[in-house]
Amino acid sequence: MTTDNQATHAHFPGHLLDGKVAVITGVGAAETIGAVTAAVFVQEGAQVVCADISGAQKDTAVALGPAAAPFQVDITREEEVEAMFAHAVEVFGRVDILVNVAGNPGGRRGDEITVEEYQSLTSVHLLGTALTNKHAVRAMTPNGGGAIVNFSSAASFNTDKLISMAYAAAKSGVNSLTKSYAVHYGPQNIRVNAVAPGFTMSKKNHRVPAEALAMLEGKAALGRAGQPEEQAHVAAFLASDRASFVSGVVVPVDGGWTSRLA
Repeated sequence: MTTDNQATHAHFPGHLLDGKVAVITGVGAAETIGAVTAAVFVQEGAQVVCADISGAQKDTAVALGPAAAPFQVDITREEEVEAMFAHAVEVFGRVDILVNVAGNPGGRRGDEITVEEYQSLTSVHLLGTALTNKHAVRAMTPNGGGAIVNFSSAASFNTDKLISMAYAAAKSGVNSLTKSYAVHYGPQNIRVNAVAPGFTMSKKNHRVPAEALAMLEGKAALGRAGQPEEQAHVAAFLASDRASFVSGVVVPVDGGWTSRLA
């Protein structure tokens, strides 16, 4: 069995994204998938706009050095999304990549879905994806194309009692938007794919009780949780020219979780 240590410290060559400019949303506190993705993209040679609603994107950008610039954004507000891409062009000259990681927690909130729960989850995961993808296309088209990587979830494929039904539905919508954008904007040389993480040891999941952690890890065929780096490296591949004929796919990065019948 592969250990967490082996997974986290696997060696990968750099230069996968040399010369690329990426906008990455959801780049909040350290050890989140978004922040780790920004670090991996810089390691691979990209310049990155680190975008988040929290303010923590400033610390992330400072830690990454001159290849990174922060931007505060609420991805449910179109004027802020438009300004984010304008800022990327102003600072780095162009936009080649969007990685849309931004989202809010999808755990079950009660026996029934409330209007508040539905609006909270769909506004960020579904509307936010639609808006960021829309303005990414606008920013990329003058440059001859680009690549979009949306973050979905293993919950988008099947049902889990611990996951909000509204969250699962919104992430299923992310999959649909991913495929639709791939088809509609393929003629502009824009590729659109999605990463669907399974249970991953990002910062918030370090607080999961041991008994629940063992249960969640056991759902993966590999018998362990994923690491944020493992999500980030798949996103980097999909955003890179090595994936030049990959578009319209949703890639589960879940250790085999979604391969199970139950």
